[in-house]
Amino acid sequence: MESSKKLENRSLIGNRRILIVEDDAGLAEILSLMLSDYDLAMAIDGEKAVQAYIKFRPALVLMDIVMPKMSGVEATKKILEIDPEARVVGVTAYGRKWRKDLLEAGALEVIDKPFRKKDLIEVVERYIDN
Repeated sequence: MESSKKLENRSLIGNRRILIVEDDAGLAEILSLMLSDYDLAMAIDGEKAVQAYIKFRPALVLMDIVMPKMSGVEATKKILEIDPEARVVGVTAYGRKWRKDLLEAGALEVIDKPFRKKDLIEVVERYIDN
């Protein structure tokens, strides 16, 4: 596994990469269409999210919470252990139940499903290149 020291040298300037972590294939496709102006990578569970983060080094992670193998809460913690500067935003239909846990794990905010493209883009732009 790549150390956080190696990740420190990456430049976020001009980085428009987004890692979408979503186990629902239909929703993942909708997110990819909404965010087609960005450089995207996908992961279907928390374990794959951590691996993809190391490889892809995105400017932003859009993290589902309820997933098989490893929850979004655990994946967020692991990603932030690897890279304390990682930017993670939760995307969930279970905001009332899991919002606090994800924020305590280090997510910057949580977007409730369903959402409009305009709202998603506003959140993404808040954390990309800033």
